[in-house]
Amino acid sequence: MKKTVSVLLCAVLLLTAAIPAFAAVDPWRAGSQHPIVFLAGDGEPIYDEDDNQILKISESGLLGLFQGKGDGEEDNSELYKSIANVVMPFLIDGLISDNWDPYFENLEKEIGDLFAEGRLDDNGEAPAGTGISSARRAQNEENRHWDKKGGNGYDFYSYQFWYDWRLDPLEIAVQLHDYIADVKAATHCDKVSLGSACLGGNVVLAYLSLYGADDLNGVGMIAPLAKGSEFLSQAISGRFHLDMEGLNRILTDTSSIDRFDMPAFATASIDLLSKSGMFGALSDSFKKKIYAKVIEGVTSALAMSTIFTMPCYWACVADEDFDNALLYVFGEEGSEKREKYAGLIEKIENYHNTVAVNADALMQSAADSGANMAILCKYGFQMVPICEESYLVSDQYISVKNASFGATTSTIFDTLSDDYIAQRKAEGKGKYISPDKQVDASTCLFPDYTWFTKNSTHTLRTDAEVRIMYSVMTADYQMTVDDFNYGQYMVYDHEAKTTAKMTTENCNTEHWTQDEMKQPTSKKDTIYNGLLSFFKWIIELYKLLKTKFG
Repeated sequence: MKKTVSVLLCAVLLLTAAIPAFAAVDPWRAGSQHPIVFLAGDGEPIYDEDDNQILKISESGLLGLFQGKGDGEEDNSELYKSIANVVMPFLIDGLISDNWDPYFENLEKEIGDLFAEGRLDDNGEAPAGTGISSARRAQNEENRHWDKKGGNGYDFYSYQFWYDWRLDPLEIAVQLHDYIADVKAATHCDKVSLGSACLGGNVVLAYLSLYGADDLNGVGMIAPLAKGSEFLSQAISGRFHLDMEGLNRILTDTSSIDRFDMPAFATASIDLLSKSGMFGALSDSFKKKIYAKVIEGVTSALAMSTIFTMPCYWACVADEDFDNALLYVFGEEGSEKREKYAGLIEKIENYHNTVAVNADALMQSAADSGANMAILCKYGFQMVPICEESYLVSDQYISVKNASFGATTSTIFDTLSDDYIAQRKAEGKGKYISPDKQVDASTCLFPDYTWFTKNSTHTLRTDAEVRIMYSVMTADYQMTVDDFNYGQYMVYDHEAKTTAKMTTENCNTEHWTQDEMKQPTSKKDTIYNGLLSFFKWIIELYKLLKTKFG
Protein backbone atom coordinates (compact mmCIF):
# COMPACT_ATOMS: atom_id res chain seq x y z
CA MET A 1 0.00 0.00 0.00
CA LYS A 2 2.94 2.33 0.68
CA LYS A 3 4.01 1.97 -2.95
CA THR A 4 0.49 2.74 -4.16
CA VAL A 5 0.20 5.86 -2.03
CA SER A 6 3.70 7.03 -3.01
CA VAL A 7 2.93 6.72 -6.70
CA LEU A 8 -0.40 8.49 -6.25
CA LEU A 9 1.24 11.33 -4.36
CA CYS A 10 3.92 11.73 -7.01
CA ALA A 11 1.31 11.77 -9.75
CA VAL A 12 -0.86 14.34 -7.99
CA LEU A 13 2.07 16.59 -7.07
CA LEU A 14 3.51 16.55 -10.58
CA LEU A 15 0.08 16.92 -12.12
CA THR A 16 -0.53 20.07 -10.12
CA ALA A 17 3.01 21.44 -9.91
CA ALA A 18 2.43 23.14 -13.22
CA ILE A 19 -0.54 25.38 -13.69
CA PRO A 20 -2.05 24.10 -16.90
CA ALA A 21 -3.66 26.19 -19.62
CA PHE A 22 -5.13 23.45 -21.75
CA ALA A 23 -8.58 24.92 -21.15
CA ALA A 24 -11.77 23.79 -22.77
CA VAL A 25 -12.91 26.92 -24.59
CA ASP A 26 -16.20 27.82 -26.24
CA PRO A 27 -15.60 31.48 -27.18
CA TRP A 28 -18.31 34.03 -27.73
CA ARG A 29 -17.69 35.77 -31.03
CA ALA A 30 -20.08 38.69 -31.13
CA GLY A 31 -17.43 41.13 -32.32
CA SER A 32 -16.09 44.44 -31.01
CA GLN A 33 -14.71 47.72 -32.28
CA HIS A 34 -11.72 47.33 -29.94
CA PRO A 35 -9.20 44.57 -30.72
CA ILE A 36 -8.49 42.23 -27.80
CA VAL A 37 -4.96 41.00 -27.18
CA PHE A 38 -5.28 37.82 -25.13
CA LEU A 39 -2.59 35.95 -23.16
CA ALA A 40 -3.15 32.42 -21.88
CA GLY A 41 -1.07 30.89 -19.09
CA ASP A 42 1.42 28.05 -19.30
CA GLY A 43 0.87 24.84 -21.22
CA GLU A 44 1.77 25.86 -24.78
CA PRO A 45 4.34 23.28 -25.96
CA ILE A 46 7.98 24.36 -26.03
CA TYR A 47 10.16 23.43 -29.01
CA ASP A 48 13.85 23.35 -29.89
CA GLU A 49 15.39 25.18 -32.86
CA ASP A 50 14.47 22.31 -35.17
CA ASP A 51 10.83 22.47 -34.09
CA ASN A 52 11.02 19.28 -32.07
CA GLN A 53 8.71 19.41 -29.04
CA ILE A 54 10.77 19.33 -25.83
CA LEU A 55 8.23 20.32 -23.16
CA LYS A 56 4.49 20.07 -22.86
CA ILE A 57 2.40 20.35 -19.73
CA SER A 58 -0.41 17.86 -20.00
CA GLU A 59 -2.57 16.16 -17.40
CA SER A 60 -2.74 12.82 -19.16
CA GLY A 61 0.93 12.96 -20.05
CA LEU A 62 2.11 13.48 -16.50
CA LEU A 63 -0.24 10.86 -15.14
CA GLY A 64 0.82 8.55 -17.94
CA LEU A 65 4.43 8.73 -16.77
CA PHE A 66 3.41 7.24 -13.46
CA GLN A 67 1.18 4.65 -15.05
CA GLY A 68 4.10 3.32 -17.12
CA LYS A 69 3.28 5.14 -20.35
CA GLY A 70 3.79 8.59 -21.81
CA ASP A 71 0.37 9.49 -23.20
CA GLY A 72 0.70 7.24 -26.22
CA GLU A 73 4.43 7.84 -26.52
CA GLU A 74 7.40 5.89 -25.20
CA ASP A 75 7.27 3.97 -21.92
CA ASN A 76 8.99 6.07 -19.25
CA SER A 77 8.48 3.85 -16.19
CA GLU A 78 11.96 2.29 -16.46
CA LEU A 79 13.51 5.75 -16.63
CA TYR A 80 11.98 6.68 -13.29
CA LYS A 81 13.08 3.38 -11.80
CA SER A 82 16.63 4.14 -12.93
CA ILE A 83 16.56 7.51 -11.19
CA ALA A 84 15.31 5.85 -8.02
CA ASN A 85 18.11 3.29 -8.20
CA VAL A 86 20.76 5.99 -8.67
CA VAL A 87 19.71 8.12 -5.72
CA MET A 88 18.76 5.24 -3.38
CA PRO A 89 22.31 4.68 -1.98
CA PHE A 90 22.57 8.37 -1.10
CA LEU A 91 19.17 8.23 0.59
CA ILE A 92 20.23 5.21 2.66
CA ASP A 93 23.50 6.92 3.59
CA GLY A 94 21.55 9.98 4.70
CA LEU A 95 19.31 7.88 6.95
CA ILE A 96 22.32 6.13 8.49
CA SER A 97 24.82 8.98 8.81
CA ASP A 98 22.51 12.02 8.73
CA ASN A 99 24.61 13.37 5.86
CA TRP A 100 22.02 14.45 3.30
CA ASP A 101 23.93 16.76 0.97
CA PRO A 102 25.05 13.99 -1.45
CA TYR A 103 21.43 12.82 -1.70
CA PHE A 104 20.14 16.32 -2.47
CA GLU A 105 22.88 16.93 -5.03
CA ASN A 106 22.28 13.66 -6.86
CA LEU A 107 18.50 14.04 -6.71
CA GLU A 108 18.80 17.47 -8.33
CA LYS A 109 21.17 16.14 -10.99
CA GLU A 110 19.12 13.08 -11.93
CA ILE A 111 15.76 14.88 -12.05
CA GLY A 112 17.43 17.86 -13.72
CA ASP A 113 18.76 15.65 -16.49
CA LEU A 114 15.22 14.44 -17.11
CA PHE A 115 13.92 18.00 -17.50
CA ALA A 116 17.12 19.38 -19.07
CA GLU A 117 15.65 20.38 -22.42
CA GLY A 118 12.80 22.43 -20.97
CA ARG A 119 14.55 23.97 -17.96
CA LEU A 120 16.12 27.42 -18.05
CA ASP A 121 19.77 28.13 -17.26
CA ASP A 122 21.31 29.61 -14.10
CA ASN A 123 20.36 33.11 -15.28
CA GLY A 124 16.73 32.24 -15.97
CA GLU A 125 17.35 32.30 -19.73
CA ALA A 126 16.00 29.80 -22.23
CA PRO A 127 18.50 27.53 -23.98
CA ALA A 128 19.35 28.89 -27.44
CA GLY A 129 16.71 28.13 -30.04
CA THR A 130 14.02 26.92 -27.60
CA GLY A 131 10.62 28.53 -27.22
CA ILE A 132 7.22 28.50 -28.87
CA SER A 133 6.85 26.74 -32.20
CA SER A 134 7.71 28.36 -35.50
CA ALA A 135 4.00 28.13 -36.36
CA ARG A 136 3.09 30.23 -33.30
CA ARG A 137 5.79 32.76 -34.11
CA ALA A 138 4.47 33.02 -37.66
CA GLN A 139 0.95 33.47 -36.30
CA ASN A 140 2.14 36.36 -34.11
CA GLU A 141 3.82 37.99 -37.12
CA GLU A 142 0.73 37.61 -39.27
CA ASN A 143 -1.64 38.94 -36.62
CA ARG A 144 0.43 41.98 -35.73
CA HIS A 145 0.32 43.24 -39.33
CA TRP A 146 -3.22 42.30 -40.35
CA ASP A 147 -6.54 43.99 -39.63
CA LYS A 148 -8.79 41.04 -38.72
CA LYS A 149 -11.95 43.05 -38.23
CA GLY A 150 -15.02 41.23 -39.47
CA GLY A 151 -18.57 42.35 -40.10
CA ASN A 152 -19.31 42.50 -36.36
CA GLY A 153 -15.90 43.69 -35.28
CA TYR A 154 -13.03 41.81 -33.66
CA ASP A 155 -13.33 38.36 -32.12
CA PHE A 156 -12.12 37.45 -28.62
CA TYR A 157 -9.10 35.46 -29.83
CA SER A 158 -8.30 37.40 -33.03
CA TYR A 159 -5.03 38.72 -31.61
CA GLN A 160 -3.97 36.09 -29.11
CA PHE A 161 -0.33 36.72 -28.19
CA TRP A 162 1.79 33.57 -28.08
CA TYR A 163 4.87 33.70 -25.88
CA ASP A 164 7.44 31.57 -24.07
CA TRP A 165 5.66 31.41 -20.73
CA ARG A 166 8.76 30.11 -18.92
CA LEU A 167 10.49 33.49 -19.05
CA ASP A 168 10.51 36.60 -16.86
CA PRO A 169 7.07 38.29 -17.18
CA LEU A 170 8.82 41.66 -17.46
CA GLU A 171 10.74 40.38 -20.48
CA ILE A 172 7.52 39.15 -22.07
CA ALA A 173 5.85 42.51 -21.31
CA VAL A 174 8.42 44.29 -23.52
CA GLN A 175 7.58 41.91 -26.37
CA LEU A 176 3.87 42.44 -25.69
CA HIS A 177 4.27 46.22 -25.88
CA ASP A 178 5.79 45.95 -29.37
CA TYR A 179 3.00 43.56 -30.41
CA ILE A 180 0.29 45.95 -29.18
CA ALA A 181 1.89 48.86 -31.06
CA ASP A 182 1.79 46.83 -34.28
CA VAL A 183 -1.81 45.71 -33.72
CA LYS A 184 -2.86 49.33 -33.15
CA ALA A 185 -1.15 50.36 -36.37
CA ALA A 186 -2.67 47.48 -38.36
CA THR A 187 -6.21 48.11 -37.08
CA HIS A 188 -6.03 51.91 -36.95
CA CYS A 189 -7.34 51.75 -33.38
CA ASP A 190 -5.99 54.05 -30.71
CA LYS A 191 -6.52 51.43 -27.99
CA VAL A 192 -6.75 47.67 -27.49
CA SER A 193 -8.15 45.59 -24.65
CA LEU A 194 -5.80 43.29 -22.79
CA GLY A 195 -7.18 39.99 -21.52
CA SER A 196 -5.49 37.11 -19.72
CA ALA A 197 -5.92 33.81 -17.97
CA CYS A 198 -3.82 32.24 -15.24
CA LEU A 199 -0.12 33.16 -15.58
CA GLY A 200 -1.02 35.59 -18.35
CA GLY A 201 -2.22 37.90 -15.58
CA ASN A 202 1.35 38.21 -14.29
CA VAL A 203 2.46 39.41 -17.72
CA VAL A 204 -0.39 41.93 -17.78
CA LEU A 205 0.72 43.28 -14.39
CA ALA A 206 4.30 43.50 -15.67
CA TYR A 207 3.02 45.41 -18.70
CA LEU A 208 1.11 47.85 -16.48
CA SER A 209 4.21 48.43 -14.36
CA LEU A 210 6.29 49.32 -17.43
CA TYR A 211 3.81 51.15 -19.67
CA GLY A 212 0.66 51.97 -17.73
CA ALA A 213 -2.80 51.68 -19.29
CA ASP A 214 -2.84 54.56 -21.76
CA ASP A 215 -3.10 52.15 -24.72
CA LEU A 216 -5.79 50.01 -23.07
CA ASN A 217 -9.56 50.22 -23.33
CA GLY A 218 -9.98 47.35 -20.87
CA VAL A 219 -8.08 44.92 -18.65
CA GLY A 220 -9.54 41.50 -17.94
CA MET A 221 -8.16 38.62 -15.87
CA ILE A 222 -9.56 35.10 -15.57
CA ALA A 223 -8.33 33.13 -12.53
CA PRO A 224 -5.23 35.34 -12.14
CA LEU A 225 -2.21 34.27 -10.10
CA ALA A 226 -0.98 37.84 -9.64
CA LYS A 227 -1.31 37.77 -5.83
CA GLY A 228 0.32 34.37 -5.46
CA SER A 229 -0.72 30.73 -5.81
CA GLU A 230 -0.75 29.13 -2.37
CA PHE A 231 0.22 25.60 -3.31
CA LEU A 232 3.30 26.83 -5.19
CA SER A 233 4.15 29.64 -2.80
CA GLN A 234 3.83 27.76 0.47
CA ALA A 235 5.25 24.43 -0.71
CA ILE A 236 8.68 25.94 -1.52
CA SER A 237 8.88 28.33 1.44
CA GLY A 238 8.84 25.95 4.39
CA ARG A 239 5.06 25.74 4.61
CA PHE A 240 4.79 22.36 2.90
CA HIS A 241 2.03 20.34 4.51
CA LEU A 242 0.54 17.18 3.07
CA ASP A 243 -3.19 16.97 3.78
CA MET A 244 -4.24 13.36 3.23
CA GLU A 245 -7.97 14.09 3.45
CA GLY A 246 -7.42 16.93 1.02
CA LEU A 247 -5.67 14.51 -1.32
CA ASN A 248 -8.72 12.28 -1.26
CA ARG A 249 -10.98 15.26 -1.96
CA ILE A 250 -8.93 16.50 -4.91
CA LEU A 251 -8.95 13.00 -6.42
CA THR A 252 -12.71 12.97 -6.01
CA ASP A 253 -12.88 16.35 -7.72
CA THR A 254 -10.84 15.27 -10.71
CA SER A 255 -12.77 12.04 -11.07
CA SER A 256 -16.13 13.84 -10.83
CA ILE A 257 -15.33 16.14 -13.74
CA ASP A 258 -13.81 13.34 -15.86
CA ARG A 259 -10.21 14.57 -15.62
CA PHE A 260 -8.82 11.48 -13.91
CA ASP A 261 -10.48 8.34 -12.58
CA MET A 262 -8.83 7.02 -9.39
CA PRO A 263 -9.53 3.40 -8.38
CA ALA A 264 -11.85 3.17 -5.38
CA PHE A 265 -9.39 1.00 -3.45
CA ALA A 266 -6.66 3.65 -3.82
CA THR A 267 -8.86 6.45 -2.53
CA ALA A 268 -10.10 4.23 0.29
CA SER A 269 -6.46 3.53 1.24
CA ILE A 270 -5.63 7.22 1.37
CA ASP A 271 -8.79 7.85 3.38
CA LEU A 272 -7.78 5.15 5.87
CA LEU A 273 -4.27 6.57 6.29
CA SER A 274 -5.78 9.95 6.96
CA LYS A 275 -8.67 9.16 9.28
CA SER A 276 -6.95 6.42 11.26
CA GLY A 277 -4.25 8.88 12.31
CA MET A 278 -1.46 6.62 10.96
CA PHE A 279 -0.06 9.26 8.63
CA GLY A 280 -0.10 11.91 11.35
CA ALA A 281 1.73 9.65 13.77
CA LEU A 282 4.39 8.74 11.23
CA SER A 283 4.97 12.32 10.21
CA ASP A 284 5.21 13.49 13.84
CA SER A 285 7.95 10.99 14.67
CA PHE A 286 9.69 11.74 11.39
CA LYS A 287 9.68 15.47 12.07
CA LYS A 288 11.46 15.02 15.38
CA LYS A 289 14.59 13.70 13.66
CA ILE A 290 15.00 14.75 10.06
CA TYR A 291 11.82 16.30 8.65
CA ALA A 292 12.93 19.95 8.47
CA LYS A 293 16.35 19.14 6.99
CA VAL A 294 15.00 16.69 4.42
CA ILE A 295 12.06 18.82 3.34
CA GLU A 296 14.30 21.85 2.83
CA GLY A 297 16.89 19.88 0.87
CA VAL A 298 14.38 18.03 -1.28
CA THR A 299 12.44 21.26 -1.87
CA SER A 300 15.56 22.95 -3.22
CA ALA A 301 16.60 19.93 -5.30
CA LEU A 302 13.21 19.48 -6.94
CA ALA A 303 12.69 23.23 -7.42
CA MET A 304 15.96 23.79 -9.25
CA SER A 305 15.77 20.58 -11.28
CA THR A 306 12.27 21.28 -12.60
CA ILE A 307 10.04 24.36 -12.83
CA PHE A 308 11.66 26.88 -10.48
CA THR A 309 14.41 27.75 -12.92
CA MET A 310 11.50 29.50 -14.66
CA PRO A 311 10.81 33.07 -13.47
CA CYS A 312 7.13 32.69 -14.36
CA TYR A 313 6.56 30.37 -11.39
CA TRP A 314 8.49 32.62 -9.02
CA ALA A 315 6.00 35.30 -10.04
CA CYS A 316 3.38 33.13 -8.26
CA VAL A 317 5.15 33.30 -4.90
CA ALA A 318 3.23 35.53 -2.48
CA ASP A 319 4.95 38.40 -0.70
CA GLU A 320 4.66 36.75 2.72
CA ASP A 321 6.45 33.63 1.42
CA PHE A 322 9.03 35.22 -0.86
CA ASP A 323 12.00 35.60 1.52
CA ASN A 324 11.56 32.11 2.95
CA ALA A 325 11.24 30.67 -0.56
CA LEU A 326 14.59 32.22 -1.50
CA LEU A 327 16.09 30.74 1.66
CA TYR A 328 14.66 27.26 1.07
CA VAL A 329 15.61 27.08 -2.58
CA PHE A 330 18.91 29.00 -2.71
CA GLY A 331 20.16 28.88 0.88
CA GLU A 332 21.57 31.69 3.00
CA GLU A 333 22.98 34.93 1.59
CA GLY A 334 26.47 34.26 0.21
CA SER A 335 25.84 30.54 -0.27
CA GLU A 336 27.29 28.68 -3.23
CA LYS A 337 23.83 28.19 -4.70
CA ARG A 338 23.04 31.92 -4.38
CA GLU A 339 26.19 32.71 -6.35
CA LYS A 340 25.46 30.06 -8.97
CA TYR A 341 21.93 31.35 -9.61
CA ALA A 342 22.69 35.07 -9.18
CA GLY A 343 21.24 35.92 -12.61
CA LEU A 344 17.99 34.07 -11.96
CA ILE A 345 17.66 35.57 -8.49
CA GLU A 346 18.12 39.07 -9.91
CA LYS A 347 15.24 38.48 -12.31
CA ILE A 348 12.83 37.07 -9.76
CA GLU A 349 13.64 39.73 -7.15
CA ASN A 350 13.18 42.48 -9.73
CA TYR A 351 9.74 41.19 -10.68
CA HIS A 352 8.75 40.71 -7.07
CA ASN A 353 9.86 44.16 -5.93
CA THR A 354 8.57 46.14 -8.90
CA VAL A 355 5.45 44.20 -9.85
CA ALA A 356 4.18 41.63 -7.36
CA VAL A 357 4.18 43.78 -4.23
CA ASN A 358 2.47 46.57 -6.19
CA ALA A 359 -0.26 44.42 -7.75
CA ASP A 360 -3.19 46.26 -6.15
CA ALA A 361 -1.75 49.69 -6.92
CA LEU A 362 -1.08 48.76 -10.55
CA MET A 363 -4.63 47.52 -11.05
CA GLN A 364 -6.09 50.57 -9.33
CA SER A 365 -3.96 52.87 -11.47
CA ALA A 366 -5.26 51.17 -14.62
CA ALA A 367 -8.83 51.70 -13.44
CA ASP A 368 -8.13 55.33 -12.55
CA SER A 369 -6.74 55.92 -16.04
CA GLY A 370 -10.09 54.88 -17.52
CA ALA A 371 -9.52 51.25 -18.46
CA ASN A 372 -12.53 48.99 -17.95
CA MET A 373 -11.67 46.33 -15.35
CA ALA A 374 -12.95 42.74 -15.10
CA ILE A 375 -11.76 39.96 -12.81
CA LEU A 376 -13.28 36.50 -12.89
CA CYS A 377 -12.58 33.83 -10.26
CA LYS A 378 -13.55 30.19 -9.89
CA TYR A 379 -14.09 27.94 -6.88
CA GLY A 380 -15.74 24.85 -5.48
CA PHE A 381 -12.71 22.55 -5.53
CA GLN A 382 -10.09 21.27 -3.10
CA MET A 383 -6.80 23.14 -3.35
CA VAL A 384 -3.71 21.08 -4.15
CA PRO A 385 -3.12 19.61 -0.66
CA ILE A 386 0.60 20.27 -0.25
CA CYS A 387 0.41 23.58 1.58
CA GLU A 388 -0.68 24.80 5.00
CA GLU A 389 -3.77 26.57 3.66
CA SER A 390 -5.18 23.87 1.43
CA TYR A 391 -8.50 24.32 3.23
CA LEU A 392 -9.12 27.68 1.52
CA VAL A 393 -11.99 28.16 -0.94
CA SER A 394 -10.26 27.72 -4.30
CA ASP A 395 -10.24 26.49 -7.90
CA GLN A 396 -7.58 23.85 -7.02
CA TYR A 397 -4.65 26.14 -7.83
CA ILE A 398 -5.38 29.51 -6.19
CA SER A 399 -7.62 30.75 -3.42
CA VAL A 400 -10.58 33.00 -4.16
CA LYS A 401 -9.04 35.53 -1.78
CA ASN A 402 -5.94 35.93 -3.95
CA ALA A 403 -7.56 35.49 -7.36
CA SER A 404 -10.16 38.18 -6.57
CA PHE A 405 -7.69 40.67 -5.12
CA GLY A 406 -9.12 40.48 -1.63
CA ALA A 407 -12.49 38.73 -1.24
CA THR A 408 -13.30 37.47 2.25
CA THR A 409 -14.16 33.76 2.33
CA SER A 410 -14.95 30.92 4.68
CA THR A 411 -13.03 27.66 4.47
CA ILE A 412 -14.24 24.69 2.42
CA PHE A 413 -15.61 23.18 5.64
CA ASP A 414 -18.00 25.96 6.62
CA THR A 415 -19.68 29.22 5.65
CA LEU A 416 -19.30 32.82 6.71
CA SER A 417 -20.78 33.25 10.19
CA ASP A 418 -24.28 34.58 10.73
CA ASP A 419 -22.82 37.46 12.75
CA TYR A 420 -20.44 38.40 9.94
CA ILE A 421 -23.22 38.31 7.33
CA ALA A 422 -25.52 40.35 9.59
CA GLN A 423 -22.81 42.96 9.99
CA ARG A 424 -22.25 43.21 6.23
CA LYS A 425 -25.98 43.58 5.65
CA ALA A 426 -26.16 46.31 8.27
CA GLU A 427 -23.42 48.13 6.36
CA GLY A 428 -25.45 47.88 3.16
CA LYS A 429 -23.12 45.29 1.64
CA GLY A 430 -25.28 42.20 1.88
CA LYS A 431 -25.63 41.96 -1.91
CA TYR A 432 -21.97 40.98 -2.15
CA ILE A 433 -22.45 37.78 -0.12
CA SER A 434 -22.63 34.64 -2.27
CA PRO A 435 -25.81 32.52 -2.02
CA ASP A 436 -23.72 29.64 -0.61
CA LYS A 437 -22.42 32.07 2.06
CA GLN A 438 -18.79 31.25 1.33
CA VAL A 439 -17.66 34.48 -0.37
CA ASP A 440 -17.97 38.18 0.39
CA ALA A 441 -16.99 40.25 -2.64
CA SER A 442 -17.34 43.58 -0.85
CA THR A 443 -13.71 43.42 0.32
CA CYS A 444 -12.35 42.90 -3.22
CA LEU A 445 -10.24 45.57 -4.88
CA PHE A 446 -13.11 46.00 -7.38
CA PRO A 447 -16.29 44.70 -5.69
CA ASP A 448 -18.53 45.62 -8.62
CA TYR A 449 -16.19 44.39 -11.37
CA THR A 450 -15.39 40.94 -9.96
CA TRP A 451 -17.32 37.79 -10.90
CA PHE A 452 -17.27 34.27 -9.45
CA THR A 453 -18.14 30.91 -11.02
CA LYS A 454 -18.60 27.91 -8.77
CA ASN A 455 -17.80 24.45 -10.17
CA SER A 456 -15.76 25.94 -13.02
CA THR A 457 -12.19 24.72 -12.80
CA HIS A 458 -9.10 26.89 -13.06
CA THR A 459 -8.31 25.58 -16.55
CA LEU A 460 -11.79 26.06 -18.01
CA ARG A 461 -13.04 29.16 -19.82
CA THR A 462 -16.78 28.80 -20.23
CA ASP A 463 -18.93 30.58 -22.78
CA ALA A 464 -20.54 32.71 -20.07
CA GLU A 465 -17.17 33.69 -18.60
CA VAL A 466 -15.86 34.74 -22.01
CA ARG A 467 -19.06 36.70 -22.68
CA ILE A 468 -18.64 38.70 -19.50
CA MET A 469 -14.95 39.39 -19.96
CA TYR A 470 -15.40 40.27 -23.61
CA SER A 471 -18.31 42.61 -22.96
CA VAL A 472 -16.64 44.50 -20.12
CA MET A 473 -13.23 44.91 -21.78
CA THR A 474 -14.65 46.26 -25.04
CA ALA A 475 -17.49 48.42 -23.74
CA ASP A 476 -17.51 52.21 -23.94
CA TYR A 477 -18.10 52.42 -20.20
CA GLN A 478 -17.30 50.40 -17.08
CA MET A 479 -19.86 47.60 -16.86
CA THR A 480 -20.62 46.05 -13.46
CA VAL A 481 -22.03 42.82 -12.07
CA ASP A 482 -25.50 44.39 -12.25
CA ASP A 483 -25.31 44.63 -16.06
CA PHE A 484 -25.54 40.86 -16.55
CA ASN A 485 -28.37 38.39 -15.99
CA TYR A 486 -25.79 36.02 -14.52
CA GLY A 487 -25.27 38.35 -11.56
CA GLN A 488 -22.03 38.33 -9.59
CA TYR A 489 -22.13 34.64 -8.67
CA MET A 490 -22.64 31.81 -11.17
CA VAL A 491 -22.72 28.01 -11.17
CA TYR A 492 -21.39 25.85 -13.98
CA ASP A 493 -22.86 22.45 -14.89
CA HIS A 494 -20.11 20.20 -16.31
CA GLU A 495 -22.48 17.66 -17.81
CA ALA A 496 -24.81 20.12 -19.53
CA LYS A 497 -21.98 22.59 -20.15
CA THR A 498 -24.22 25.46 -19.09
CA THR A 499 -23.92 28.34 -16.66
CA ALA A 500 -26.68 29.67 -14.41
CA LYS A 501 -27.03 32.43 -11.87
CA MET A 502 -26.19 31.07 -8.42
CA THR A 503 -29.10 30.54 -6.03
CA THR A 504 -29.46 28.85 -2.67
CA GLU A 505 -30.94 25.87 -4.52
CA ASN A 506 -28.14 25.22 -7.04
CA CYS A 507 -25.05 26.31 -5.10
CA ASN A 508 -24.08 23.04 -3.40
CA THR A 509 -21.83 21.67 -6.12
CA GLU A 510 -19.02 20.18 -4.01
CA HIS A 511 -18.02 16.70 -5.11
CA TRP A 512 -17.73 15.49 -1.52
CA THR A 513 -20.56 15.00 0.97
CA GLN A 514 -20.93 17.33 3.95
CA ASP A 515 -19.89 14.47 6.25
CA GLU A 516 -16.65 14.04 4.30
CA MET A 517 -15.97 17.77 4.61
CA LYS A 518 -16.41 17.95 8.36
CA GLN A 519 -13.33 17.94 10.55
CA PRO A 520 -13.39 15.76 13.71
CA THR A 521 -14.19 17.82 16.80
CA SER A 522 -13.44 15.19 19.45
CA LYS A 523 -11.43 12.03 20.08
CA LYS A 524 -14.69 10.07 19.84
CA ASP A 525 -15.29 11.46 16.34
CA THR A 526 -11.74 10.60 15.32
CA ILE A 527 -12.14 6.98 16.47
CA TYR A 528 -15.55 6.71 14.79
CA ASN A 529 -14.25 8.13 11.50
CA GLY A 530 -11.23 5.83 11.63
CA LEU A 531 -13.39 2.73 12.12
CA LEU A 532 -15.80 3.82 9.40
CA SER A 533 -12.91 4.38 7.01
CA PHE A 534 -11.43 0.98 7.94
CA PHE A 535 -14.65 -0.83 7.10
CA LYS A 536 -14.86 1.07 3.81
CA TRP A 537 -11.28 0.02 3.03
CA ILE A 538 -12.08 -3.65 3.80
CA ILE A 539 -15.05 -3.51 1.41
CA GLU A 540 -12.96 -1.99 -1.39
CA LEU A 541 -10.16 -4.51 -0.77
CA TYR A 542 -12.69 -7.34 -1.05
CA LYS A 543 -14.00 -5.90 -4.34
CA LEU A 544 -10.47 -5.55 -5.69
CA LEU A 545 -9.51 -9.13 -4.78
CA LYS A 546 -12.75 -10.48 -6.16
CA THR A 547 -12.15 -8.67 -9.46
CA LYS A 548 -8.59 -9.97 -9.75
CA PHE A 549 -9.02 -13.52 -8.50
CA GLY A 550 -12.71 -14.26 -9.02
